[in-house]
Amino acid sequence: MKRALLSVSDKTGIVPFARGLATRGWEILSTGGTAKTLRNGGLDVTNVSDVTGHPEMMEGRVKTLHPAIHAGLLARRARADDMAALEQAGYFPIDLVAVNLYPFRETIAEQGVTVDEAMEQVDIGGPTMLRAAAKSHRDVYVIVDPTDYDRVLAALDAPSRADFKRTLAAKAFRHVSGYDAAVAEYLGADGPWEAFPERLLASLRRVQTLRYGENPDQEGAFYAYDRTAGLAALEQHHGKPLSYNNLLDLDGALLCLAPFARTKRAAVCIIKHTTPCGLAVADTTAEAYEKALATDPTSAFGSVIALNREVDPRTAELMSQLFVECIVAPGYAPDALAKLTAKKNVRLLTYPSKNVAGFLEAYGKDPEPRLLRSVYGGVLVQTPAPLPRYDQARDEWRVVSERQPTEAEWDDLRFAWAAVFGVKSNAILLARDGAVLGIGAGQMSRVDSSKIAGMKALEAGHSLAGCALASDAFFPFRDGVDAAAAAGVRAIVQPGGSVRDEEVIAAANEHGIAMVFTGRRLFRH
Repeated sequence: MKRALLSVSDKTGIVPFARGLATRGWEILSTGGTAKTLRNGGLDVTNVSDVTGHPEMMEGRVKTLHPAIHAGLLARRARADDMAALEQAGYFPIDLVAVNLYPFRETIAEQGVTVDEAMEQVDIGGPTMLRAAAKSHRDVYVIVDPTDYDRVLAALDAPSRADFKRTLAAKAFRHVSGYDAAVAEYLGADGPWEAFPERLLASLRRVQTLRYGENPDQEGAFYAYDRTAGLAALEQHHGKPLSYNNLLDLDGALLCLAPFARTKRAAVCIIKHTTPCGLAVADTTAEAYEKALATDPTSAFGSVIALNREVDPRTAELMSQLFVECIVAPGYAPDALAKLTAKKNVRLLTYPSKNVAGFLEAYGKDPEPRLLRSVYGGVLVQTPAPLPRYDQARDEWRVVSERQPTEAEWDDLRFAWAAVFGVKSNAILLARDGAVLGIGAGQMSRVDSSKIAGMKALEAGHSLAGCALASDAFFPFRDGVDAAAAAGVRAIVQPGGSVRDEEVIAAANEHGIAMVFTGRRLFRH
């Protein structure tokens, strides 16, 4: 007789699965709550304690940690000596294990959970059984995912099962590894936190297999951390599945919008190839969208748009006139939704809750306190950059020019500094009256970025007279300030810190430009 040991925290589908085993002549072994669930389902169950000859102890802490269980799993069926030792001890083979582990992640997600309470949800017997069964996968089925139950039942009736058993074993080892990583991360976070431990463990689950990667000849998938946050927390209401590039652009859009999380004004960001081609704030969403679109209406074709307010009918009407890949917003008014869903290809998404400010402020920090970026042969790791704030206090910056910024210029400087955060380096951004006028991004030369920002602004029909300029890093020479003055810039915000700062400040004073140093760099490579 074949025997299966079933001991699951997530009892989804366990009764039909056990019934399928029973109809194929299998004996069911089980523990605690799982055994009760199976008996309530009308199944005959043998208690694990009857197999071990030892009752559960320490409130269930010790129940399957016994040679009767592990010898039954680890005995090699093709080895006569293993089978003889098993028989001599009075034990029998166990041919299938279905285990999913104590809900550790769910427990630590609750507010106010103590370390002792969390440790009670660290499974010991479950991972041990899974490892033993996976090690013996030539002879033992090991199941950690309820969605595999039907496939296992089908495999029991198939003539060849070796490759499938190996696949299940790999899945079990990944399951245990991810579980251990979550425990290790929790203990590290609760104690003296190490930003960069000797071994960095990351537990990720596949959210979506993508049609392809950046290009059609590349494969792609989206994985998320176990705690649902960031892009994985967005809810899609309309349109085709998100693509690899859609996800990258959505990430850029939300990051770009994050510095405006707490503004009481409407904010709209338009993203193309992970960097903004339009950004504005205004009293209404429609006005903010029109101002953002005016930054670079040509580049906005095929863009991703992020908003910090519900999409109203007027804004929906305006956006429907443009080909857009994705829109993400807190919500959509019924008439706005009807207007936008008439375009079958646009993907409409919402934030996970009404607390849009909280979601955006956490963006880039959740769900992990580190940012990982793959390079050939490894990953680069860094802590998230603190978000610049649109409501930046003046006393946190230093005016280095002879001329102080006017009140209007202070508003423009705060807006420009918050807006340049989402632009790829080298980044130069021109702004006035809560709207971006021109952007120069991703150039090898900061001077070239400055030229592109001015050129794009003029091409879009903007006057640069009296505008503000934000640079994500210091000006290495005065030529950037000279060029800005010639274009009409009247105020500059930059980190400072160049060996030629005095020369740069002198240039600002010669041109009557107000210049502010922030003391921090905003590179985004």
